[in-house]
Amino acid sequence: MRALVLTGPGKAEVQEVEPPVAAPGQVIVDVERAGVCGTDMELFTGEMSYLHTGRSWYPLRPGHEWCGHVTAVGEGVDTGWLGRRVTGDTMLGCGHCERCRAGRHHVCAELSEIGISLGRAGALAEQLTVPVTALHALPDPLDPTLGALVEPGGNALRAVRGAGLRPGERLLILGTGAIGLLGALFARAQGIEVHLLGRDVAGLDLARSLGFTGAWTRSSLPALRWDAVVDASNAPELPALALDLVEPAGRVVYIGLAGTPSTLDTRDLLLKDVTAVGILGGSAGLAGAIAAYADGSVDARPLVAATIGLAETADALSGRRPAGAGPGPKIHIDPRR
Repeated sequence: MRALVLTGPGKAEVQEVEPPVAAPGQVIVDVERAGVCGTDMELFTGEMSYLHTGRSWYPLRPGHEWCGHVTAVGEGVDTGWLGRRVTGDTMLGCGHCERCRAGRHHVCAELSEIGISLGRAGALAEQLTVPVTALHALPDPLDPTLGALVEPGGNALRAVRGAGLRPGERLLILGTGAIGLLGALFARAQGIEVHLLGRDVAGLDLARSLGFTGAWTRSSLPALRWDAVVDASNAPELPALALDLVEPAGRVVYIGLAGTPSTLDTRDLLLKDVTAVGILGGSAGLAGAIAAYADGSVDARPLVAATIGLAETADALSGRRPAGAGPGPKIHIDPRR
């Protein structure tokens, strides 16, 4: 089968590789659609921290935002999965430690991540092997575009939940990339008043086209009460800004990762009585993202700028946008093209 393989920093090629075989407890998925995210781009450039700590290495097969159909099952797997459209959890724990048993498998000490770490082959390929325990069935109304947006949607939904707001309260999201815009969509669906802060003109314009009239730059941001602030950016100075802007006794949620260390003064955190929440992975938000997409309360499809073939993926990983791409931040791959 065809698969995208990262062979070194800045090097990617489509290769013919052996098709996967389902081991006990696993299924084979024919991938319909896969998304490209910032983690994939950092793995491509060599900037991803895992490449320097030994959690990831080349050659590497990326891709962790995906959907497809189950076409084979291994020993011990219910054959009822055959033919079903599915997506799956990126974060794979050992399944038996205290953290996994408590539902915190995303912080398991033996965590491996599909398409990211410990040699787990990813979804930028025609087929993918997935443990059946990681699968989420997709209802019929979800097309492949939404199916491949479940994983980032789960992350964004967890960030919104971490803000702990009630309907009518006000949320400021820092960043107008995929996670920031997805968070805005999920928060609005819950009756929260959403504002976004960005510096990318295209991202702010897209936010306004999605109905978010409160889309601001730093210089135009109004002096409102921000009941919670979500940092969905990759700017090292914005975690401190989030703490500065949030209402005393409010919450700041950190889901963005900067390429260099961020600093904030914990005295400000304490003296403002602010709760800080960190979000790693979308595991606990996947089911909620699927439900919101299925009932129509969140339509994330405008965030996808283009769907391209596997041979064009290296260009997307290097930051080059496809010809004719729309304004959305997300590029999708159809590995059958």
